[in-house]
Amino acid sequence: MGRPKVGIIGGGNVGASLAMSIINRDIADVVISDIVDGLPQGKALDMSESRTPDYHDCEATGTNKIEDMNGCEVVVITAGVPRKPGMTREQLLDINAKIIRDVSAVLKTFKPQPIVLVVTNPLDVMTYLAFKSLGFPKTRVIGMAGVLDSSRMCHFIAEELGVSAKDVRAMVLGSHGDTMVPVPRLTSVSGIPLPELLPADKIEKINQRTRDGGAEIVALLKTGSAYYAPGSSIAVMVESILKDERRLLPCSAVLEGEYGLSEVVVGVPVVLGRNGIEKIIQVKLSEQESAALKKSADVVKENIKILKI
Repeated sequence: MGRPKVGIIGGGNVGASLAMSIINRDIADVVISDIVDGLPQGKALDMSESRTPDYHDCEATGTNKIEDMNGCEVVVITAGVPRKPGMTREQLLDINAKIIRDVSAVLKTFKPQPIVLVVTNPLDVMTYLAFKSLGFPKTRVIGMAGVLDSSRMCHFIAEELGVSAKDVRAMVLGSHGDTMVPVPRLTSVSGIPLPELLPADKIEKINQRTRDGGAEIVALLKTGSAYYAPGSSIAVMVESILKDERRLLPCSAVLEGEYGLSEVVVGVPVVLGRNGIEKIIQVKLSEQESAALKKSADVVKENIKILKI
């Protein structure tokens, strides 16, 4: 049995960063597609030529046809227009919705059916649109958000406490945007709850910087958005699926009554394994946390209505 294959739709910074993370971790071979002729082929060749110094055997190939990904166990959609300074994720709605619909029309013909991870912004709405467009089970259409947002929160906590980020575990729920819900109560450093390590005012500053994490990078770069941390975060999800690791991670999932929410996609804790979302974990939230999660879901629902999904 050969190595599994992962398809990456979109050969830009996020797609390329993801591809390198996957092959450097020896997770799978990758197939990168992009509409720009030569771009995915060139990047894939460059990555493949790194196999000796990076000491792995995973292969990267490039194509301009999404159809060439048929047979991939996981397909990641990164294609879309990135945010520019001052631009909200919601402003990307109409442009990127067309891309998701076009991509889904091809992916729904694949046999066997791949697990689809959505990264295109605004992420939660695009994940819901992909779910509706593909007609796949809700367990096989997943948005990448919580892993990235939690990773950012972990970095800010480690920086504040002067400890290794390896020992920090954070939990960020809700939509991937300004209404995301960092949950300090469920965040710890080597098992010690965050509220026992930092005062409330410093925790709130970390919470806000987590919410603004993507915008902070956009403002600094001026001509693009984040890609290294997103690429690594998606790779974690891909590895958990392909290796059936069953890791408990915050991911954007289609909800049908969980947390009192329906017909919406937001970030919640899930178990990721060979079948995609093996289980949605329902954590008991405080009234304040529940209200914040509902508010976050309402923002996603507003955009779902705009798109008339």
